[in-house]
Amino acid sequence: MGNQYNTLLNKIHQLHDLEKAAQLLVWDREVNMPPMGAAGRTQQISTLQQMIHSMGTSDEMGALIEQAADEVQSEGHPYDSVEASLIRFVTRGYAEGKKFPAEHIARITEVSGAAMPVWAKARQENDFPSFAPYLDQVIELSQEQAEILGYEDEKYDALINQYERGVKTADVRQVFDTVKAQTVPLIQEIQEKGDVIDDTFLHQEYSVATQQKIAPYFAEAVGYDFQRGHIGTATHPFAINFSRDDARITTRWNKQFLNPFLFGTMHECGHAMYEQGTGEDLARTPLARGTSMGVHESQSRMFENLVGRSYGFWQAHYHKLKEAFPSQLGDISLDQFYKAINKVQPSFIRVEADELTYNMHIILRFELEQEMLNGKITAAQLPEAWNNKMETMLGIVPENDSNGCLQDIHWTRPSFGYFPTYALGNLYASQLLDTATQQNPAINDELANGQVTALHQWLGEHIHKSGSKYDPAELISRATGNTLDPQPFIQYTTKKFSAIYELYS
Repeated sequence: MGNQYNTLLNKIHQLHDLEKAAQLLVWDREVNMPPMGAAGRTQQISTLQQMIHSMGTSDEMGALIEQAADEVQSEGHPYDSVEASLIRFVTRGYAEGKKFPAEHIARITEVSGAAMPVWAKARQENDFPSFAPYLDQVIELSQEQAEILGYEDEKYDALINQYERGVKTADVRQVFDTVKAQTVPLIQEIQEKGDVIDDTFLHQEYSVATQQKIAPYFAEAVGYDFQRGHIGTATHPFAINFSRDDARITTRWNKQFLNPFLFGTMHECGHAMYEQGTGEDLARTPLARGTSMGVHESQSRMFENLVGRSYGFWQAHYHKLKEAFPSQLGDISLDQFYKAINKVQPSFIRVEADELTYNMHIILRFELEQEMLNGKITAAQLPEAWNNKMETMLGIVPENDSNGCLQDIHWTRPSFGYFPTYALGNLYASQLLDTATQQNPAINDELANGQVTALHQWLGEHIHKSGSKYDPAELISRATGNTLDPQPFIQYTTKKFSAIYELYS
């Protein structure tokens, strides 16, 4: 490789290391930092982010990218090569980064850093009015971002493209409409059956200490590598990586409900395993990460639901859970447990929602973000708007804002456009697993016995190792031979829940 490319690569490595240092400060803020450290930490992160933005959008960087691009082209590196892929990625990122003034980047860090602890306290104390002024600032920043980035059709297009490149708001609406048309009747049919599944045993005293002790077992059962990982505790679980050999997760513990630690842990493992699987040749570059939040979410939802809530998984691992909680689960059969963890029931909390109603939670947020972005509702009007949509979509109204519009950390920062990727992830997950099992029937055989080796190998080859070399639509097309298709998800959920609820017997 020529000198120009290597010079650019050295600069990219420096930026990468600074970004990871900033992320380490975020990890520590969410997991370890004492409450009074918030102001100082915000300043530290802001300083690093301004340095990163300044270096990444400098005229020097622009010249390095241009010179390296000419060199890569003249040397004939193919489209799939790391060199050509990296040039595509940084060229696009540089152009977008140049649009943002350093002052705007600093304000994002400052507003987000100030909003996060206020949100956490407001959620704990059910005090939305204390958070509303911060949300107004987030809305304003999101509106500014849309104008800075630019858009052809809808303002929201500019923001959703930050997380799912190439997707437009109209495309998302169409996909959501298809899913709603096919799954709402199934949800209604299940509701007409009445409360036929007993899940009360999931809602009793479960020692947090015991949860913490056995969480690593279930993380390893879905394939998480603890030689390159770690579990921490956070109010809102997340995964973060500092390299493919240091991809960490957080989870949360609920002493009155078994599901959050189990499926929250598996969910975050899916994210972290994606990062652990990126190609070694992508290290210390922006290609060493998942290509989009939707594809990333496909990995977390796959291991949380398609694997973690499958009968085969619990047939292999239920004994471990019963050993940990003998008084709570000793008399509960595998069939009872399997049905309980898959119970379909409208609920207030998105991260605890079942597979069928989960997408309704996303559509609610998708619509509200557009209304806030377009100035149709203010932060102060959000609780009422939230409750009205919740009642329309799920037939329930939260008794307080902590279980309603305060439940997510996402709106402490200008991340409008992120939420739709959760539902897209559900669809990608089913499409990928459907393709994987067609190409390698041994995957289904292994999953039926609670094993994931063959599935990890397929995902590693077709998704993980490519990192961000390809945009999401191209990656999904390469992996499945098709564009995004909601039908595998619809078929999977229809088959699974029809059997659980004996709809056709």
